[in-house]
Order: sequence, then C-alpha cells, then structure tokens
Amino acid sequence: MKKIALSLTILLGALSASNATAFDGDVNAGKEKSATCAACHGPDGNAPVNIYPKIAGQHPDYILKQLQDLKLGMTSGGKEGRMDPVMSAMAMPLSEQDMKDLAAYFSSMNMTEGATPKDVVDVGEMLFKAGDAERGIPSCAACHGPRGNGSSLAKFPKISFQHPGYIKSQLEKFRDGTRHNDLNGMMGDIAKKLTDKDIEVLSQYLGGLH
Repeated sequence: MKKIALSLTILLGALSASNATAFDGDVNAGKEKSATCAACHGPDGNAPVNIYPKIAGQHPDYILKQLQDLKLGMTSGGKEGRMDPVMSAMAMPLSEQDMKDLAAYFSSMNMTEGATPKDVVDVGEMLFKAGDAERGIPSCAACHGPRGNGSSLAKFPKISFQHPGYIKSQLEKFRDGTRHNDLNGMMGDIAKKLTDKDIEVLSQYLGGLH
C-alpha cells in the first residue's frame, strides 16, 4: 500500500511540474494504416468480440505506450515491455510515427457504451470507489477517475465501457505476473490482492460505468 501511495505521489508531482504537449500523430494517416487493426478492434476501434479491447476514444498517449511496450516485448523476448503473441507481432513492423498516427486515429473515435448488470452495481461501486482498506486494496477511482476516464498525462487508461472479458483477462494477467508493464508495478500489486470474484465484479461493473 505504501509503495502504491509513494508511486502516486511521485507521479502527481512530476505531472504538476510539467506542461502538456500536443500529441503529434496524424489522424488521417492513422486511418489509412488501421486496416489490419480492424479485424480484431473493428474499423472504428470498437472491438466486436468481448476478449479484444475497445480502443476507440482511448487516450492517445496510452495507446502509444502500449504499442511501444508490445514491440519491446517481442524484441526482448518478453523480458521487458508487454508480451502478447498476437499484438507484439503486429507491433513489430510499426515505426514510432506509425504508432503515433494509429493512436491519434483511434483516440479520435467514440467508444460505444456498455451496460452494467444490476446485481453487481452495489459491490462493484464500493470496490471501484472505495477499495478495501482491510485487504490493502486502494480505490480504482484514485487513478482511473470517478467515471473511469483515466488520465492521458499519467497514461492511466480509460476503463469505463470496456469489454468485461478484456478487463477480466488483463486483471488476471497483472495478478499472475504475465503482464508487467504497469507504472512501478502498481497494477500488479493491487491485482494480487483481488479474488476471482472481485475481478468478475469489477469487469462487469466497468462495462457500463458512466
């Protein structure tokens, strides 16, 4: 818990001391380069299949970081960055400008809304907004915001309206250590304290979070 709090303090201090810079990706160029992405993520970034993430409306800086990390995961043999058998291979041939253009394009699209099952609203809201102090689980909203919109500067992703299947798989990967490209290991530390039920509830809750 102390590690998470310290990481947030350092991050917020760095962000407050810096000025935001314009993202220099080209939306039109990104659209032209996005054809191969459409098979999994849809032509507008709203993945038609639950296990793939919606990337429409995602922060461009976050998309860029993930593409960089996925490429690094392949070049380092999984020792660094983020390794995914499919996406790391897709990211390998991309130049830095390709990544920026794709990030600019998909971030300019609108993410489709999802829905939250009524039976998980109360428990999901409590865990998302307050965490669980007894188990050392911080509030998800502390980083991702009360509406799950995340932060572009901090590279915290928008997680509201995301497919439940994808949220579930990523929390499980953070928990078992197969995904480890999070800032100072914060998500890994938190996910290790989540039960299967916690993960199921959060993934369902976030699907329709407004």
